[in-house]
Parts: sequence; C-alpha cells; structure tokens
Amino acid sequence: MSEQPAPLAAPSKDVDPDYPLQIVPAHARKSLLSLSIVLLGFTFFTPTMLAGAGIAPSFTFGGFLAVAMLGSLVLGSYVSALGGIGARTGLTTVVMSRYAFGDRGSKLVSLLLGGTQVGWYGVTVATLALLVQQVTGFEGTVALWILILLGGFVMGVTAYFGYRGMELLSAVSVPLLLVLAGWVTWRSFAEINADGGLGAIDPTGETSVAVAVTAIVGTFASGGTQAPNWTRFARTPTQGFVGGLIAFFVGELLMIFFGGIGALAFGIGDFVEVLFALNLVGWGLVFLVANLWTTNDNTAYNFGVAGAELFNANTKKPFVIGGVIIGTLLALPIYNNLIGWLAWLGILIPPIGGVIMGDWLMHWRRGMPEPLEHDFQAFRWANLAVYAAATFAAWLSSVNGWFIPPVNGIVIAIVGIVAVSQLMPADVGRARTVS
Repeated sequence: MSEQPAPLAAPSKDVDPDYPLQIVPAHARKSLLSLSIVLLGFTFFTPTMLAGAGIAPSFTFGGFLAVAMLGSLVLGSYVSALGGIGARTGLTTVVMSRYAFGDRGSKLVSLLLGGTQVGWYGVTVATLALLVQQVTGFEGTVALWILILLGGFVMGVTAYFGYRGMELLSAVSVPLLLVLAGWVTWRSFAEINADGGLGAIDPTGETSVAVAVTAIVGTFASGGTQAPNWTRFARTPTQGFVGGLIAFFVGELLMIFFGGIGALAFGIGDFVEVLFALNLVGWGLVFLVANLWTTNDNTAYNFGVAGAELFNANTKKPFVIGGVIIGTLLALPIYNNLIGWLAWLGILIPPIGGVIMGDWLMHWRRGMPEPLEHDFQAFRWANLAVYAAATFAAWLSSVNGWFIPPVNGIVIAIVGIVAVSQLMPADVGRARTVS
C-alpha cells in the first residue's frame, strides 16, 4: 500500500469542513493520536462489554482470552484494511461505493449504511434511557420518553459539529473509561483470587467458539465498514491502517475483556451491574453517559455523511438532524426487536466492505479521481451481482452454521470482484470534460 495519499482537492469556502463528498485536503489531515482517540471513542461501547460478559462463562479463563483475541483479530484486520484504503483515497465509505457500485448503485449502500446507523442511534438512546431510569427510579412510559428525547437531542449536538466535536468528546471520555474499567478489572482479579484463582474458573455456558467469534465480529460489522469516514483524515495509509487496528483490534479486545472478567468474577453478565454491585452507582451513571455518548456521536456522523452522498449534498448537517430525529423516535421499536435486526446487519453489511476492497485492489490502487470531477457509470452491474452473491452466501452460512457469516461474506466478495475483473473488462467511468 503506497504511503502517498490520493491527489488532494483545493480548499473551498463552500465545502463542509468534514468534506462529505470530496477528498480530504492536506491541511485538514489529522495525526495518528487524534485519529486513534476518535476511533477508540467509537469502539468503547457498553454493548461490546455485554457481549464479552455473555461469552466468558462458556470458557476457561485461557479459552476466553483466546476467543476474545481471535474475534478481535478478525474484526481488526477487516477494519484496518478498509482504514488504510480510506486514508489512501481520502474518501468516506459511501463515496468510495460510487466507484465500486456506480453513481446510482451506490445509493443502495448509502441507504443500508445510513439506515443501520440511524437504527444504532436509536438502540443506544433507548439503552441509555432505560439504564438512567433504572438508576434514578424515574419510572413510567412518559418519563422514559422524556429521557429518550433528551438523550437523542444531546447526543446529536457534538456530531453536528463534525470531527472536531467528536475529537474533544472522545479525548475526555476515553481516558475516563480506561481508568474506570481498569479499576473494576483489578477488583475482579482480587475477587477471583479470593475464590481460588484463575484455575478454579469452570465453564458454565454452552457458547461454541464459532458463535463466540461471530458475536465479537458482529458488534462492529456495520460501524467498522464505515471506518474510512474517519481514517480518510489520516496523513498516510499506514496511519489509517494503524488507527483502525488500535481501535478495532486493541479497543475491541479491551472491551470484550473488561466485560468478560467482571462476569467471571462476580457472576453478573452485565458490566454496568458489576459497577452497581461495587456500590459505584454514581460512577456507573457517568460511565454510561460518556460511553454511549461517544459511540452515538460517531453513529450520527456516519448517517450524516451517508445522507450527504445519497442526496449529493456538500453538507452533512441536515442529515445529522434528520437521522437524530428518526433514530430517536424509533428507539424503543428497534430496541425491542434488536436480535433479529443485528443478525441481518452481520449478513448485509460486511460484503459491502469486501466489494470496496476488491474493487480498489483491482482498479484504484494508484488513486481515485476527485469525485466531483469524475463521470461515474450509473450501475456497475457485475459488482452489484458479486455483492448479492456474497450476501446470499453469508445468509446461507448463518442458517446452516458454516464458519463465521460476516467473514464468509467479506472473503467471497473480494474473491468475486477479483474474478469478474479478470474475466470481463470493467467500465469504471471517466474524467469529466471541462469546457
């Protein structure tokens, strides 16, 4: 992967400072530290720790560590590869999909990615409202909806202000979460040692290795596919790759571990309830607000740039507002049907990343032209067919329990794109003629 970013566009006063449709210019690129902080703010997510808590009881301590490492490695490898491509091109995932799927074909990607992130926004708002209600005793349906509406509004504010707002919020919340989670881990080890040590932990669950790894990958199958939305701000492809690896391998592994060790020590399958068991109700609430806010901030940013691509707009802000409103209103309905919704995310989303990676590998390694100066094909039918086949294969493997459905979808998509590129010439569009 080349170390030089794609040709950079000149700054324009009329362009959103987060460049939803353009290549991010040199003056707007960020450091690896800045990028890592923002991405870690995304991956430090309470439901990831809940996944760790649900997985851990089915394994010995060593087995749990091995499964956590494998699942995080699969997720981190996929996301960091996309992250390097995002830095190389300087473009968001949905804009890169124009090159892979065509100008009109990419609208399917924008709808899928933007729609899933609107749904995640609602799930996170509902999670926060329900847990705040549990802590404060602010009971009743009316009270719950007040908390949902308030949380939805407040969480959308920082995303409205773009990358800078997310960077500032994450810079505060990430260290706080690390300190708190690290302290609980220390207390957990003390509890385990009092009960006979790590060797005394016996598996009590029945989760298989394949199911456990699938759950770990599934926590960020959708969000990870959109990692280029942030890594496009990296100064080099290596920084984009490393930033993705830090957040989606190291960050994911930490969250799975923090959630799992608490479950093993206290027999509680919920990291937040572990805090309550330690009489840390106040800190638990602070943890929840900071943790869920940082992730939902990135989620709102995602559907903002997806909306900008869908409607070919130079600003994401109206779509951030619209998505926040829709996601907040749908919070409870989606939350109450979460499992089926998540299963479909793991089938529909990862093949998108596979198609983008395969198409970049075959056609765009030397750089993508500026989107606003390129005439795209309306549909790249061969690539759309590969996406459909990879999605079907992921669904079939999910139904029959074959390996890891998201991984199957990604691999089949990449191999399929390489194959069709070798077998038939691809019309990838051409530079727009300027009169």
